[in-house]
Amino acid sequence: MIIVRNLTKTLNDGQTVLSKLSFQIDKGEFIALIGASGSGKSMLLSCLALREKWTEGTLIVDGTELSHAKWLDRLKLLKEWALLEEKPALHPKKNALKNVFSGRFFQVSWWRRLTGTMSTEEHIRAMDYLERVGLLDKAKMLPAEKLSGGEQQRVAIAKALAQGAKVILADEPTKGLDPESSSKVLHDLRELCKTQDIIVVCATQNLELAERNATRIWGLKEGKIVLDIPARKLTQREKDMVL
Repeated sequence: MIIVRNLTKTLNDGQTVLSKLSFQIDKGEFIALIGASGSGKSMLLSCLALREKWTEGTLIVDGTELSHAKWLDRLKLLKEWALLEEKPALHPKKNALKNVFSGRFFQVSWWRRLTGTMSTEEHIRAMDYLERVGLLDKAKMLPAEKLSGGEQQRVAIAKALAQGAKVILADEPTKGLDPESSSKVLHDLRELCKTQDIIVVCATQNLELAERNATRIWGLKEGKIVLDIPARKLTQREKDMVL
């Protein structure tokens, strides 16, 4: 469970981009975060991932307050939370299998980190994660040369799973993808929530996919959550509130 109280983010120029956000997220939830460009979606995900410092607010994860936590507790959060950016963070010279294996950085011995070699067990584990996102046949392919944008995002999801992610924060993971690839990426994320109790918070401007795949929809406007409802088809009034 994630509890956030009064999350506020103010920039150096005095502009407040997130204003006193408070919410609770339970295991297995898939939250679609919608809002116009500049509404604060990316900043919210970056703050949750601790990539951006909070100006004010409290973060409680499974009963542990991390706002003033010891560095070991914060390190654990960084290991168990994955931020999927719009452009997948994959190594261009490593094939899909090795990119997934790189997610195991904290779980393997130091000499395997240096050499990039996989044990038989780790090889099987990485293949298993690729299979979960339907890309077992793409294991030996390089991202930029052989994989489509949607396939690269699904490799990034497999990498997050290999990392041991219990929370996935996805920032516009379907932007620029064709409709079929977009649907597959969000379907994969939804299935992870259902089968593994993973929490997903996904920023998207594709309302149809949000309505179809999420369990909950947040609408963000001017740094505030103005809509928080169980996922369903949005009314025109609700769309006007957010977009």
